[in-house]
Amino acid sequence: MKIVVTGGAGFVGSTLCLQLKAKYPTYEIVAFDNLKRRGSELNLSDFQKNGIPFFHGDIRNNEDLSALGNFDVLVEASAEPSVTAGLDSDPTYVINNNLYGSINCFNACLKNKAKLIFLSTSRVYPIDWIENANFKEQETRFIFDESQTTKGISSKGISEALSLEGARSFYGTTKLASELFIQEYAAFYGLQAAVTRFGVIAGPRQMGKTDQGVVTLWMAKHFWNQSLKYIGYGGTGKQVRDILHVDDLVALIDLQIHQIEKFNGKIYNVGGGLENSASLLEMTKICERITGNTIEIASEKETRTADLRIFVTDNSSIESEIGWKPKKSVEMVFQDIYDWIRENEKQLEAILK
Repeated sequence: MKIVVTGGAGFVGSTLCLQLKAKYPTYEIVAFDNLKRRGSELNLSDFQKNGIPFFHGDIRNNEDLSALGNFDVLVEASAEPSVTAGLDSDPTYVINNNLYGSINCFNACLKNKAKLIFLSTSRVYPIDWIENANFKEQETRFIFDESQTTKGISSKGISEALSLEGARSFYGTTKLASELFIQEYAAFYGLQAAVTRFGVIAGPRQMGKTDQGVVTLWMAKHFWNQSLKYIGYGGTGKQVRDILHVDDLVALIDLQIHQIEKFNGKIYNVGGGLENSASLLEMTKICERITGNTIEIASEKETRTADLRIFVTDNSSIESEIGWKPKKSVEMVFQDIYDWIRENEKQLEAILK
């Protein structure tokens, strides 16, 4: 089997390539990436050591995808992943990459009669529905109230039943548009596809920044004794996200590659779930325990555009229908990131510090 991973030198893509190759040594795993994100180049030596061909290309260029030759599965893990992309600047890049580039990938799958594994995002859900949900403020976090009037929101989090009517960000819109095109390709061309709306994904190999990769950012700042800031919602650090360890994501994609018939025509929300959620304040405490460092954290009350007070994934559908559920806790996510930074400190210092 030949599997192409677009965005293959990124956080999710590189982890997926290396773990699939380790589990299935006879498979040809190809990493395809334009190396735009700083730090992605560090993964090339690991690919070479593990017999993973790297192709320097861009999904916006059909010629680059054609040069890959025949393949059996394409995992579309490439994206401009920042929620704020295009909100205060020209949105052309995020649209070209996340929509037109993805469509090139779909066409490549048709040409090769290949299966598609598409990584979508929880950000397809409109901001206002989530921000206007009933919530409670606890000592260390905000939570969704048990009493809700909006279908698709409960104390468990956000389910697939939440309305898609409303604004969400250019990032979320390009991903949703790609989902809609996949439905057309499946209906009229017979494309086999698994589509998953992932929440926050975290773990080793992630080059965290303020706009994407907050878990790694939080650990890195504690590791190197640098300052942070609680931004928005009063500056208390109580906003919450559920966190999915990248290893749990890989386990799901492995299942999708080999049993895609279970996923055809369906879209699932996938994340850490309520039991694997944390506020920024709680993340700080975890980082302090693991590193032994206490850092300065400033406070900014004003909330940023497109931010969310709470996002927690309701995994009920995929757990009941597929049997998948996350296995790694929030604490394990942070510990694994700490161990990775410590083991690669000199390489990562210039990027994460």
